[in-house]
Amino acid sequence: MFVDEVKIRVQGGRGGNGCVSFRREWGVPRGGPDGGRGGRGGNVYIVADERVKSLAYFRFHPLNRAKNGGHGQGSNRQGKAGKDLILKVPVGTVVKDAASGEILYDFLHGGDKFLAARGGRGGRGNASFATPTNRAPREAEPGLPGEERELILELKLIADVGLIGFPNTGKSTLISRISAARPKIADYPFTTLSPNLGVVDIDDSRSFVVADIPGLIEGAHLGHGLGINFLRHIERTKLLVHLVDVSPYSGRDPVEDYYVILEELKAYNPDLLKRKQILVANKIDLLTEDKSRLRRLENLAHLEKLPFLAISALTGKGVKKLVATIASELEEISGHQELHFGGDCSRRGRE
Repeated sequence: MFVDEVKIRVQGGRGGNGCVSFRREWGVPRGGPDGGRGGRGGNVYIVADERVKSLAYFRFHPLNRAKNGGHGQGSNRQGKAGKDLILKVPVGTVVKDAASGEILYDFLHGGDKFLAARGGRGGRGNASFATPTNRAPREAEPGLPGEERELILELKLIADVGLIGFPNTGKSTLISRISAARPKIADYPFTTLSPNLGVVDIDDSRSFVVADIPGLIEGAHLGHGLGINFLRHIERTKLLVHLVDVSPYSGRDPVEDYYVILEELKAYNPDLLKRKQILVANKIDLLTEDKSRLRRLENLAHLEKLPFLAISALTGKGVKKLVATIASELEEISGHQELHFGGDCSRRGRE
C-alpha cells in the first residue's frame, strides 16, 4: 500500500521517579540518605531508511511512545534509561509541525536522523537533597513527562525526472521500456494509482531516476481526478518530461492538453514552471497520413523554445534518443556532476 501523507503523535518516555532510601547496615549508625535518581525517558527518533518505500506503517500506528525510565533505587542506584523509539521513513520524507505547518526536517539521504520528541528527565532521589543542615531528607522528585508532539509526515519522491501528462498518454509504458520498473498498464484512465520509480542506466558509471506521476487532468490542483495527492512528487524533480498523446484516438487536442497541464502546475506551485521541460509527442505509431496534430505540437515546442521529440513508447521508436536527450539536459542542469538523486530542499531540525 502506497501512503504518502500521514498525521502522527509522538511522545517521549516519562522519566523515572527519584527514590527515598536510607543506608541500613550493621555497625553503621545514621548511614544517611542513599536514594538514587530516576532514569531518563526514551527519546523518539525518526530515521530515513532507503529500504522503506511508503508511510503505510503509520496509517495503522498513529501514536508512537518511547519507553519510560526506571525508578531510582536504594544504594544510590539510578533507574534504567528508557529505550529510545526509532521510527523509519522513506528518503524524501518531510516532517512538519501539525499545528503551524512549519517544516522541521527534510530527509534527503539514507541514515538522516531527527529527534522528534525528547524523553522526560528522571527525578532526583533523596541523596541529592542532603545538606549539612538537612542530613536526613525525606523528599524526592517525580520524573518529568516526555515531550509530546503532533506531526505530519509527507513523502515527496526524490527523482531526477518527472513524467507528467494526461492519463493514458503512455507514461507507464515509457518508464517500463527505459527502466526495470513494471507498473500496471491498461487502456483505461487512471491505471496508475501511485507514483512509480525507475532507474535508467546511461552507461556503467551514470544513471538517473525517473518518476511516473499518475495522470493529471484539468482541476487536479482542486482535487479533481486523482487530485493534488501526487503533485507534490513533482517538486523535487530537476527535469519534467511532458508526454502528449498525438494519436487521433485520444479525443483531445494535443496543444490544449499541454497548456491545461501547465496551468495545473502553475496553480499548485508557480515555481514548477521554472523547471526545465522536454516536450514529447507519444503514440506516433498510431498516426495516419494526417500528421497535423504532430506538426502543431512541434510548432508549439518551437514557440516555447522547448526540446521536442516524437516517440512511440510501445514500439520503442525514438526512445533511445529521448533517453540521450534527458541525460544531456540533466548534465547541463547539474553542471556535469554525477547523476543520482534530484532535489534541492533545505534541511532543518535537531539531531
